[in-house]
Amino acid sequence: MGEIVLVRHGQANSHATSEADYDRLSELGFEQAGWLGDWMRENEAPFDARLMGTLRRHRETARAMGIEATADPRLNEMDYFNLGQALESAHGVPMPGQDGFAAHVPQVMRAWHAAEIEGNESFAAFESRVTEILTGAAERGRRILCVTSGGVVGMALRHVLGLDPDRLAHVLMPILNTSIHRFHVRPEGMILSQFNAAPHLDAPGRAGARTHY
Repeated sequence: MGEIVLVRHGQANSHATSEADYDRLSELGFEQAGWLGDWMRENEAPFDARLMGTLRRHRETARAMGIEATADPRLNEMDYFNLGQALESAHGVPMPGQDGFAAHVPQVMRAWHAAEIEGNESFAAFESRVTEILTGAAERGRRILCVTSGGVVGMALRHVLGLDPDRLAHVLMPILNTSIHRFHVRPEGMILSQFNAAPHLDAPGRAGARTHY
């Protein structure tokens, strides 16, 4: 049996108003990634391959974890800022404050899936590249680690569990920074074996280090 392990990046610049400004780890994000790297070295069997997206926050997370990984743009995040602007232009729905994303994300996913908005790529293109890297990495007997983003994790869950756009939005919301998500590779296909684990944040004094953005 093989395994694909997806890790979301550490906390980025949560006060950003553009993708470019968001794409850098906060001080806490570096700490989260360092703790995750320490936990993995103590608790994980060796990986046969390590991959990461090409975004700055992916590179910084991998470096803080203390790992070397091969860059692959298929692991890059959707551009949510562009999608939010497209939703506002198409339907007059403004970009929310930090407390308003629970209602905003489902609207974005529905409109994006229906091709009413596009951003910098279509829903179909995003889904295709995530599915492509998952199926390419799925090999029995091999363990693959991927440092990526929450949207890629969500799309992997859609692929394995058959989630509709609303349910995709619902699984996106709780994904923690530096959380771990596991998929077992079996002859009959991939199965989800772990979602949103963060054992490295269970240590005393780290309760405040559990962040979603």
